[in-house]
Amino acid sequence: MEVWALEAYGASHILQEILTIKSDDVAGRAAAYEALVKGMNLPKPGMPESFNVLIHELKGLGLHIPEFTKTKFFF
Repeated sequence: MEVWALEAYGASHILQEILTIKSDDVAGRAAAYEALVKGMNLPKPGMPESFNVLIHELKGLGLHIPEFTKTKFFF
């Protein structure tokens, strides 16, 4: 429900950060921490691990989902 509230207020960048870097993007979280320590800009968010779990669940059901690469993000 909080996600819907942020979406309604048009806070897309905050919503993207909450759902990726601060959530379950393991590599992105480490890179964000390193960037903060070094005083650099935050990296672009990567693919959340929950999305990878969803892809594997769909493959388990026999559905073919095209592979996503780092250059094909739809964010």
